[in-house]
Amino acid sequence: MYFNRLSQIAESEVDARTSISASSRLHVSYKNIEVIAGLVDILVITFASVFGGTLYQHFWSGPNTAIEVSLGVGLSEGLLYAYVASSRGLYRLPVLLSPSRYLGRIFLAWAIVSLFVAIFLVFLKGDALLPHGSIVASALLQVSLLLLARWFAEKTSRSLMAKGSLPGRRVVTIGEPSELMRLSTAVLFRYFGMNEVVRVSLPAAKASSPDDVLVDLDRALHEARERGVDGFVLALRWSSKELLETVRERLRASPLPAHLLPDYTIRSVLGRRALSTNGPELSLEIQRAPLTTMERAVKRTLDILCASIGIVLLTPLFLLIAVLIKLDSKGPVIFKQRRNGFNAKQFVIFKFRSMTVQEDGAVVTQARRNDRRVTRVGQFLRRSSLDELPQLFNVLMGDMSLVGPRPHALAHDNEYKVLIAKYAFRHHVKPGMTGWAQVNGLRGETGRLEQMVERVKLDLWYVNHWSFGLDINILIRTCFEVLRNRAY
Repeated sequence: MYFNRLSQIAESEVDARTSISASSRLHVSYKNIEVIAGLVDILVITFASVFGGTLYQHFWSGPNTAIEVSLGVGLSEGLLYAYVASSRGLYRLPVLLSPSRYLGRIFLAWAIVSLFVAIFLVFLKGDALLPHGSIVASALLQVSLLLLARWFAEKTSRSLMAKGSLPGRRVVTIGEPSELMRLSTAVLFRYFGMNEVVRVSLPAAKASSPDDVLVDLDRALHEARERGVDGFVLALRWSSKELLETVRERLRASPLPAHLLPDYTIRSVLGRRALSTNGPELSLEIQRAPLTTMERAVKRTLDILCASIGIVLLTPLFLLIAVLIKLDSKGPVIFKQRRNGFNAKQFVIFKFRSMTVQEDGAVVTQARRNDRRVTRVGQFLRRSSLDELPQLFNVLMGDMSLVGPRPHALAHDNEYKVLIAKYAFRHHVKPGMTGWAQVNGLRGETGRLEQMVERVKLDLWYVNHWSFGLDINILIRTCFEVLRNRAY
């Protein structure tokens, strides 16, 4: 079969990756190599435009043309060609690995762009500044160098794959046995840019119960958290509607994106086109990450900047609070407790100790008004929220964010995720030192279930409506909210 043969070919190309250690090697991600190939083509076309014009003037004594003109034309043509080639999928790894199969498409894309630029120059009378002979010389050089660049990209890509230096997106593969048998890890990598970390096979429909499927899905969620993967890939029959719905609902507990690949029947109908230049576009994104890569970068930049400045400026206050805590009662200065963070992954939260107990087990009792466990210094720290300041280190370490749903003790998470629908959605972003619920009055104890339901509702609103401006708004409002002394 065609796809079985593809699998064998791809397997033979990437098997060598597992035999070489990943240390002391330069790694280029699957996506970055496409970007690099595009940049090389831009440089090649720009260089060919400038050098071709120079050669024409030197050997054929053509009229002198300012180098700025050739540079501008070449750069414009290079950018336009890279855009067209990228939109046609000509920088995807399968194309880079087998350029001879796609020479017609590559040449057609270049010819269309070159013709468009030539017509544009004639229309703007630019051919008076750039002679026809110079244009022809540049075009011949461009074609030659583009072919050379593709040959070099092929050799480089194959070399990186052989050395294991071309990692793809780390994913957990979930699928039915019949689909997984026809989808090798090598095909996943070569044609979809996915590096399978764990493969979870769901039980056959006829010999399984819904509970068996849920157990395997929970294992997939656990592996995703522990191994720090980038998402899930589903290999399921598109006709399995009930199973698809079950998987989709269960994966909502995770913030990671999930893609459904075309099943074997669809791939068989499409043939080579299913895994050619438009391969990834055939997958369906059934779940997207709540924040894009750029949004996460912006939010993380704000966290690092503000946390670093805060730690430096507040160091004298940290020392003063530490001394007061030691003078007031016995015990450590810093209270540590396990919490669930992004994707429900556990971390240790830091707070100034404000109580005589340090609960972190199956039962954790929330602080109440006039709680005798709260120390004298602790009362002031809790009312002013100064006990939360050590969490700036959690922010700097990446476990928390300045703004996000407040993390609860593990015992409370285990209790509320059963009682409150969509409670797990709070873990779709990093927990925060402050949040939308806190600036809307839900700060401190949540003794009644109704209070926690309302807090979760506000937390989920924040997850679904995040923006940089909203974070700034919450940070400013937090300063005023602290002065109201709602906590105890």
